[in-house]
Amino acid sequence: MIVLFAGVSLGMTQPSPKFIGHIERLDPELDKIIMQGAKAEIIAEGMDWSEGPLWVEKHKMLLWSDVPRDTVWKWTEKGGKEVYLTPSGYTGSVPRKGEMGSNGLLLDPKGNLVLCMCGDRRMARMDAPLNAPRPKFVTLAGNYEGRKFDSPNDAAYSPTGELYFTDPPYGLEHQHNDPLKEMKVQGVYKVKKNGEVVLLIDSLTRPNGIAFFPGGKQLLVTNSDGANPNWYIYDVTEEGLTNGRIFYSAKSEGKGLRGAPDGLKINKDGYVFSSAPGGIWIFNRSGKLIGKLSGLSAPASNCTFSGDEKTLYITNDMNILRLKLMD
Repeated sequence: MIVLFAGVSLGMTQPSPKFIGHIERLDPELDKIIMQGAKAEIIAEGMDWSEGPLWVEKHKMLLWSDVPRDTVWKWTEKGGKEVYLTPSGYTGSVPRKGEMGSNGLLLDPKGNLVLCMCGDRRMARMDAPLNAPRPKFVTLAGNYEGRKFDSPNDAAYSPTGELYFTDPPYGLEHQHNDPLKEMKVQGVYKVKKNGEVVLLIDSLTRPNGIAFFPGGKQLLVTNSDGANPNWYIYDVTEEGLTNGRIFYSAKSEGKGLRGAPDGLKINKDGYVFSSAPGGIWIFNRSGKLIGKLSGLSAPASNCTFSGDEKTLYITNDMNILRLKLMD
């Protein structure tokens, strides 16, 4: 028999939290943004490959892509993990392989869900309310000069409301050698408010994560190529991106570690939290590495902040992690 007392079941216990990894404090500056004793907690498990996390403050929910399963999942403190949207990246009828699902997720300036749809090879907006999702999509960008994208991967809106996104070949079954590949470059693109698509960068081999620094005058892009595992910073002008240079390189420091420069987020004070070899690396605005979340059992792909930026959520392969940065 289970006895209830003051609303508590004395015959049942809550599962103990599962923690993973550890914080490496490389500079005292890290203490400003990550409290002593912070630990990464596993809050959801069982994904094939998790990506593109998005915290939706209005609904207090975390969304993320499970790319191979062509599904967006939802997590809330009360409900745990639930299917949110499927299909999320491929709406075609012809069976295909490769990474079919959505990858990066974000909200547009009006609060609508925007998805990097690997399978459909387009940037699209979900044509449904956030609290009543359905797989109906409006294309925001599907080609450049008549050529289909490879597989839009990650995206960010500028303060002026223009959509920037990266297009590596990961969603194609044979990647760079896929017979369906139409693009000659792995580009970083901008979608103007009038819908025009502009190629901004054609020099990166695997453009991946993308984020603006506060103020929108500088853009950070990761290159997830093992031969050139770098973070690149660009100055943003009305004409495009200028003065591209390396923000940080993992070429030496990342040797022997799983993972690469991948998804990233930048907080309101300009601190960068990025997927990197071995876990999550944290930089200050000048490009100094001040800390790491290391010791993860699998590569991290991306991360996102809670509304108050006191919590970081991380897509960690089959797991979703929550790292409470500050009380």
